[in-house]
Amino acid sequence: MELFEQINQWINKYPVTSNIFKYIIWAVLILLTIAFLRRYLRRKLPDNSIRYKSQKAVEIFGYFLLVIVTISFFTGSIKDFALAIGLLTAGITITLQELILSVAGSFYIFFVGVYKPGDRIEINNIKGDVIDIDSIYTTMMEIGEWVSSDNYSGRIVKLSNAFVFKGPVYNYSRDFPFVWDEFNIPIRYGSDLELAKSIVVKTASEILSEYVNQSISEWNQVVNKYYIENAQVEPTLAITMTDNWVQFNLRYIVDYKKRRSTKHLLNERIGNDIMKTEGKVQLASTTVEIIKIPNINIDKGD
Repeated sequence: MELFEQINQWINKYPVTSNIFKYIIWAVLILLTIAFLRRYLRRKLPDNSIRYKSQKAVEIFGYFLLVIVTISFFTGSIKDFALAIGLLTAGITITLQELILSVAGSFYIFFVGVYKPGDRIEINNIKGDVIDIDSIYTTMMEIGEWVSSDNYSGRIVKLSNAFVFKGPVYNYSRDFPFVWDEFNIPIRYGSDLELAKSIVVKTASEILSEYVNQSISEWNQVVNKYYIENAQVEPTLAITMTDNWVQFNLRYIVDYKKRRSTKHLLNERIGNDIMKTEGKVQLASTTVEIIKIPNINIDKGD
């Protein structure tokens, strides 16, 4: 009893210090509760998507509760919440402009659905797969740079969420998880062009049929949702006559994560089938052909 009386006397004697002490206890309690719930959800929820969203919800709610507790302790009443927020905003808007914009960007990303973890995006000239989104940063596994095609570079990039307001965001995954790709095949003049055409079209149809079937319904939804013209998702072949060869341009649709492997498979299969034609179809290369050597008259003077 004497201990409680001493504590009560100390609180009455130093009210400001006691309020700060109480606030620290509440703040630590809230932060520990957030950490405990995040760890509990990480162990109990098997699905990655549900686990991630649940942990983020706990984190956002906990920090919001911490803000409420902070204002209630230092203003004396929750009723002063609006006034305190106004004074606080006026004081830190200029100095913390980037931070405020980042927090606003996180809400914009979540509620509008600009992108989500697992999406492949390009923002601020950085391309990669989104692996985390918090209240300030978007974390990406970078692809490209010194590595060719769409392979991971190994670097993890943290990008401010404020960039969603500062430029375009290219999303490879949202609404339509396919991209159009193409490559050129040089066919030598004198080859059987009809045979070459049948080889390319047949091979492309066999390899790409799965992507075509999957993309048809996805593309129809895009057409119905946006003001956009319908497009052909089946492989197309365009032939162009150049100075050196007949150029076959194959354009096709493919899963955005399998662009490199699909191009490799197409090149390999088409190349092998062309070799089996025993010279009827030949691949071209840049060469210099001398058609005629001009006559040179040398006048030998005596």
